[in-house]
Amino acid sequence: MNALWITVALLVAGFAGWPVTALVFRLARTIDDRADAAKAAEDATRAAEDPSADVTVDLPPAGGSQGVDGELTAAADAPPSGSAGSGPAAPTQRILRGGAIIGILERLGVCLAILTGQPVAIAYIVAIKGLGRFAELKETPVAAERFIIGTLTSMLWAAGTAAAIKVLFLT
Repeated sequence: MNALWITVALLVAGFAGWPVTALVFRLARTIDDRADAAKAAEDATRAAEDPSADVTVDLPPAGGSQGVDGELTAAADAPPSGSAGSGPAAPTQRILRGGAIIGILERLGVCLAILTGQPVAIAYIVAIKGLGRFAELKETPVAAERFIIGTLTSMLWAAGTAAAIKVLFLT
């Protein structure tokens, strides 16, 4: 019977975590969009009150958008953040490619580590994931933010699933 509950825990942690992570990404984006809209409205109000004031607006990263599967995409020939490109739309390249598969593997690893009583293995998972993405995260701040949000969401989901199964069915 324990094997059945361990299998259920791995399936729920690994595969049901994807929609949860996608929902958290959507929530984070909504919060960011609202904050950006509020800042733009505040800047517009300030400019209307004092037309001589110098209003600086931070532009979003050029060409950045969210791909079909929730992965972050960016224009391949995008100018540096903060400068506006006026040329034709550049082809997009994926940032943090393979994130969905890595997320599933991460959640499976975290869940298995907790179920087997080896929480130190979670440190190895984080280290491998961070080292594998280091260069990409260093170059792209937006990717680093998504990496942190995705990692924390995945780990919390997997740990919560494993803990619930362990407490409810494996004790």
